[in-house]
Amino acid sequence: MNHKTHWLWILLLCAAAFTQGQNGGDESPTESVDVTVKYNMRKSLDLDQKGCYLNAGNKDCLQQCGFNATAKTIFIIHGWTMSGMFESWMHKLVAAVMKRESEANVVVVDWISMAQQLYQDAVNYTHTVGKDIATMLDWLQDELDLPLEKVHLIGYSLGAHVAGYAGTHVRGSVGRITGLDPAGPLFEGVEQEKRLSPDDADFVDVLHTYNRGTLGVSIGIQQPIGDVDIYPNGGEVQPGCSLGDVLAMAGNFMDVMKCEHERAVHLFVDSLMNRDHVSFAYQCTDPDRFKKGICLSCRKNRCNNIGYEARKMRKRRNSKMYLKTRADTPFGGYHYQMKMHVFNRKQADNADPIFHVKLIGAHNDTEDIFVDVHDNSIGLNLTNTFLVFTEQDIGDLLRIHLSWEGDAESLYSVWRKIKSSFWGWNGNPSKPVLEVRRIRVKAGETQKKFTFCAQDPLKTEISPGESLTFVKCRDGWEVKPRKRLPM
Repeated sequence: MNHKTHWLWILLLCAAAFTQGQNGGDESPTESVDVTVKYNMRKSLDLDQKGCYLNAGNKDCLQQCGFNATAKTIFIIHGWTMSGMFESWMHKLVAAVMKRESEANVVVVDWISMAQQLYQDAVNYTHTVGKDIATMLDWLQDELDLPLEKVHLIGYSLGAHVAGYAGTHVRGSVGRITGLDPAGPLFEGVEQEKRLSPDDADFVDVLHTYNRGTLGVSIGIQQPIGDVDIYPNGGEVQPGCSLGDVLAMAGNFMDVMKCEHERAVHLFVDSLMNRDHVSFAYQCTDPDRFKKGICLSCRKNRCNNIGYEARKMRKRRNSKMYLKTRADTPFGGYHYQMKMHVFNRKQADNADPIFHVKLIGAHNDTEDIFVDVHDNSIGLNLTNTFLVFTEQDIGDLLRIHLSWEGDAESLYSVWRKIKSSFWGWNGNPSKPVLEVRRIRVKAGETQKKFTFCAQDPLKTEISPGESLTFVKCRDGWEVKPRKRLPM
């Protein structure tokens, strides 16, 4: 079965399974298949080489495989598959883990005979596989005093819930479970014991990359289910995975689904391979607030590394965190919060400006970046907060170039001009004028704050087709003066 047919099956069968009720894997599989779970301990980066198999109850395999109980033990668990073989992401993830943790016991959990069944049947096998992994871990504890705190289970899609079941049934508590875009159909909204949950390990971190609904069902789970739940790009549209991007690579709609669902794996691989380019996620109540640039604080553990470097944080009511990424590795970029007070000066009540900013840094400059305010219009006589994301490291931010798009510079501006003319027609329209005196900036990755003032103090007004330049200055925003302490 080719990969396009494979992903069509995912879409149709997930939707069909979803309509049959959310049972979280309670029902027995509909037919008898080989329920043997294989534990392939990797000795080579080449997955085509056989490796060594662990068998609970067989002490000889521990010596033959060179299992080191004092090192980290990392289990990698695949999800649903119709191909009957490991997908390409498995090779990349195993190689990255082995390169990063050269002394670790890296074990691939092979349950393909069960995972290649119809989706609902594969779901029903997840509990069986999870209990089998728990039995293996219990045996390793008995034979080698395996420290569970050094055990890390990494599960993709259905494999994430398998890891959760393993954490539930093992004797003790494993150190960490990472869920890479855990499967949504038949798991969304069910009780904690029927899916991956924070109680399944000392630390549970989750990457959500495909939580958009398709045919009424989301391939990846939408709800937060870990101690830390990270939603790159809101968990919705991943850069480089749009239909246009995929079509340019001779793909189709099914490849879009595959690209976005698997992006969680590739982000995790990126975190293993690019230690000098760590991506940060920021706690926020919802993606819209994040897109407005409101949530770039690292105070009180409100930010975290993503992927392998994610760290355990104290329990909190809201575990959702967000970030933007690039389209390709290294995926990490740079987030800036910008606050800009816009004063209405002349004929600007219905101006609806389209702003762009260009950031001039010590190392590089950005292109013009569209200011996406995410509530359709710039607020006049108000402080507007918005998020600016850059793919390259520009170094210290030196200047900001703000431009107001002219009425005919893009199809978007033309359309907005037509709409404003239709609803508020004026036979003799005047050129709108707004004033921007300062822009305050906070860099998410460094948490540094700066204020930028108009380069020419006498030029702070802007109209369509014009621009302003801002340079670093003292913070002149109105603040209450500090009270002098009594001498």
